[in-house]
Formats: sequence, structure tokens, C-alpha cells
Amino acid sequence: MDDRLGVGFVGAGFVTGFHIRSWVGVRDADVLGVTSRTRASAEAAAKLARSLGVGDARAFANVTDMVADPSIDAIWICAPNYARLEVMEEIVHALERGDGTLRAVACEKPLGRNSEEARRMLQLAEQAGLLHGYLENQLFSPGVVRGREIVWARGAALTGPPYLARAAEEHSGPHMPWFWEGELQGGGVLNDMMCHSVEVARFLLTPPGAPREVLTPMKVTAYASCLKWQLPRYAEQLAEMSGGSLDYRARPSEDFARALVEYRDADGGRRVVEATTSWCYVGAGLRLTMELLGPEYSMAVNSLDAGPKVFFSREVQGETGEDLVEKQNAETGVMPIVSDEEAEYGYVGENRHMVQAFRAGEMPMETFADGVAVTDLLMAAYMSAEQERTIEFPPDGLQQFVPAVARGDWNPGRDR
Repeated sequence: MDDRLGVGFVGAGFVTGFHIRSWVGVRDADVLGVTSRTRASAEAAAKLARSLGVGDARAFANVTDMVADPSIDAIWICAPNYARLEVMEEIVHALERGDGTLRAVACEKPLGRNSEEARRMLQLAEQAGLLHGYLENQLFSPGVVRGREIVWARGAALTGPPYLARAAEEHSGPHMPWFWEGELQGGGVLNDMMCHSVEVARFLLTPPGAPREVLTPMKVTAYASCLKWQLPRYAEQLAEMSGGSLDYRARPSEDFARALVEYRDADGGRRVVEATTSWCYVGAGLRLTMELLGPEYSMAVNSLDAGPKVFFSREVQGETGEDLVEKQNAETGVMPIVSDEEAEYGYVGENRHMVQAFRAGEMPMETFADGVAVTDLLMAAYMSAEQERTIEFPPDGLQQFVPAVARGDWNPGRDR
């Protein structure tokens, strides 16, 4: 495999920046293009790629033009949730007209805002004959990868497989207003972040080298609420941040969610995933925690305890920013430093894996089919939270289900 993979990005927001910065650690591929809703944002992302020496990237006017460029072999879809299906349709329509020789497509989480959209994404990729990868970075976090290897090689081999995996992602809220809008995003924190937690926990419970099918989801029990951002003071902050488009007193999205997913293994053994996500966490910044527990062993990962810590007294007055950790909440006191966020959060490992799989003409470890499976679990969790009961999986009507929060019909404040 002497050929290099030419990659184009659709979307030029926060997560595209993570991917481009991660490319410093990616071999055999170049970032050659970016297209976005605004020319300025596409130009800025392309400039970042050039400045890092990860490719001679340029801004494209639209998706079709980028697909048609013979230097582009694969596209990373990092557009907002509400635009991903439209982007995928444009890619496939261009290819069916004979524009371009694209080999592969990768899509950021979640694959769709609901099960119907996710299935359509998979259908389109298969229709076009494309290799496809589902971008779930946390599976490639070094702590997760190495911890899982050790636990399964030592603890599970001698005393039996793990039975409980916990995963949580918590921070103080998204950067952009559209994330907070249920209709645009597909929900609230459950859709935005539990897609990470349920999948990394399932991954930890799955024997290395085994397909996801060795674990069969049986039941889903979930809870969701708006604990912080519907309070008057914080609802007003959202209204101001969004220029008045967000009204969380009348039309909120959930800012806290928890789910239990019960699986059965091939021998009938019970395996449990416990996932927690929050936009109302007050701490140093983004906190990712994972635990895996078995009969005589356990492992734990905490993104805020992986690196150095600093202390600044109240005399140290500086500008606010995110130079220490993503979603940073403070600049003084004891603060953690995530030294290499792109590596620690799994973006480097994820992109290395996708590139090598696509160059070899192979499907990667996580495909659009995995994205569909994750979305199905999230929709079952919304069903459970809305109906306040455990849902047998898969439930009737799953493919047509749209969460109440995405329809604008959900408001826990009405019950207060």
C-alpha cells in the first residue's frame, strides 16, 4: 500500500478541529479539502491543516465539488446532526452521476438523529458501494484500549468475563446553540453524549476480537430530566447566548440522562451497561470516566486524572479559555491539564485505524452498522424515559420513533 489517502472534511466546527489536529499522529493520509456552510470557516479549517503540515488543504464551495476532485479518496462527515443525511445524499448523488472516485466515508457520532435517519445513512453507503466508518473516538482512547487488553488477558482469562461496565461523560454544556435545540440535534444530552457512553461500555464488555453480536441487548431502562438549564437564571443565559432562539422554560432539552442496558452473552450470562451523561456538571471541565468490573478485578479511567495538575492562586488573573481542558470552567485553583487531548480522547487512534482500513480496502472496526445499533439503543432509552418503564429490546415502532424532545413536546418543568 504505497498510495496515500486524500481526505476531505464536511463541516469546519469544533470536532473538525480535533480531527485535523489529530492528523499530526496519522500516517499515510493527507487532509486535502474542507467544505462548510460558510467559506470563511472552511478556509480557516484548511489553513489549520496547512499550518500543521498535515496536507495541502483547500476550501471547496460544496460537497459535490469536493467529491468530484480526483485527489479526494475519502470524506469525513463532521457537519451538524441535522445536516448529515443531506450531506450523505449529496455524496451518493454525485457518485451516481459519475462525479468522483470516492472510496470511503466516515461519519461523526451520532449517525442519525433517530433510527430511521441512521438506517438511511447505512443504506446510502451500501448503495454507493463505499467503505464506511462510524467515528466513535472513545473506543480508541489509549486508557480504554490498554485497560481492556489487560483486564481480558489477565482477570477475565483466569476468573471469568466482566459483568458490569460503567461510562459517563459530563461537562457544563455544548459550545454552539444548535446542540441545545432538540429538533436540530435530535434530542439533548442523551443523544449528544450517551452515544459515546453506551458504545464504549459495550466495547469494554466485549471480548477482544469478537463481534458486537456476541452480546445481545435485552432491556433498556432510562431516566432523563432538565435539572439545571431550565432554572430561570440559566434559561436566560441560553436565551442570551442564542440570540433569543432558545427558550428552555418552554421548550427544553434534557441536560441529564442515565440508562441501564442489559445484555445476554452467548452462554446466557447477564452483562450490564450503566451510562450517565450530563450538561450540568460543574467541575474543571469535560470529565470522561469508565469502569469495568468482573469477579475478581476492575479497571477505571478518568480523563481528569490522567495528566499533570497546576494550582493558581486568586492573584493569578487571566483570560478565560480552554487551554487546560475541553469545556474548561475555571482558571484558578487546582486544575488538571490534559496534555494531548486529541490522543487522550482517542481521535489519533481512531483516525489512524480508519485510514489504514480504507487504504487496505477493508471495513473498519466501527462501521455505519454500529452507528445504527447505537442509535437504536438511544431511541429505546428515550422511550423508556418517556414511558417511565423498562423497555424490552427491540421495541415495536423503534424505526419510526422520534423522541418527544426532538418534536418539541417535552417539558419536565410543566410538572413542577
